[in-house]
Amino acid sequence: MDSSDPHFTDAPDPTIVQPLRNGQAPPLPPDQGPPKGPETPFQMDRDQQMKISESAQFSDAVENRAGLLESSTKLKPHEAQNYRKKALWISWTSIIVTLVLAVAAFTVSVMRHSASSFGFAFDAILDVLSSAIVLWRYSNAAAVHSAHREYISCVILGVIFLLSAICIVAKAIHDLATKLLPEVDDFLFSVSILSGILCSILAVVKFMLGKVLTSRALITDGFNSLVGGVMGFSILLSAEVFKNNTSVWYLDGSVGILIGFIIFAYGVKLLVDMVPRVRQTRHYEMFE
Repeated sequence: MDSSDPHFTDAPDPTIVQPLRNGQAPPLPPDQGPPKGPETPFQMDRDQQMKISESAQFSDAVENRAGLLESSTKLKPHEAQNYRKKALWISWTSIIVTLVLAVAAFTVSVMRHSASSFGFAFDAILDVLSSAIVLWRYSNAAAVHSAHREYISCVILGVIFLLSAICIVAKAIHDLATKLLPEVDDFLFSVSILSGILCSILAVVKFMLGKVLTSRALITDGFNSLVGGVMGFSILLSAEVFKNNTSVWYLDGSVGILIGFIIFAYGVKLLVDMVPRVRQTRHYEMFE
């Protein structure tokens, strides 16, 4: 056979079936492998887990690398500004409402010797301060997604929670130690019912806005309003129980201590969560 034949050096056609050698099929070319079949369930589950893991880490990456909240990836600019204005509106409303309720509750506490009324009054003052912090938080339109500003607000709220809790518990313990009996009348009932309803409504609105804006400060403000609503109804409950059974005089002070410990625990958790984040995002201040 002439080696000068141009077909002599041609590679064999891969489509031609090669004869068996020693009962085995010839090896496949390097660029070819076994035919790929459909993905196995294990491979599909692994891909889904990787996608879920990536999506779970995305929000943390946004906050840590750019100093922005997760809301920056979910809301369009005009939507974010619209919700920011709603947050300002509900904060001003909360300040006015809770300030009036605080004055009424302090009056009830002094006139009717109610420890839970005193606790509610302090919680109402705390609600005024927390709403004022939310006002500062969203006062700058350019900082609507600022994680650093968010975390600073939460740290301030945590400190206020601790101070308020200490005052509430101290007053309740004093009333229990001196066996101070509450006096029940229609004025106490009116303040309790009004406080419970209004604070509960404010809490729901704040929770909804906080979820949309991914704002821990707004959610914390909503939690404080929710505590105020619970305390308002608890005043009514303890007063009604004492009215029917004077031997349960300690219920009012016990509720005040319980609420104080709840606020204290939330304040501690807030500081533990937010102080490290303030340090992490201090280099990413996106506001003036």
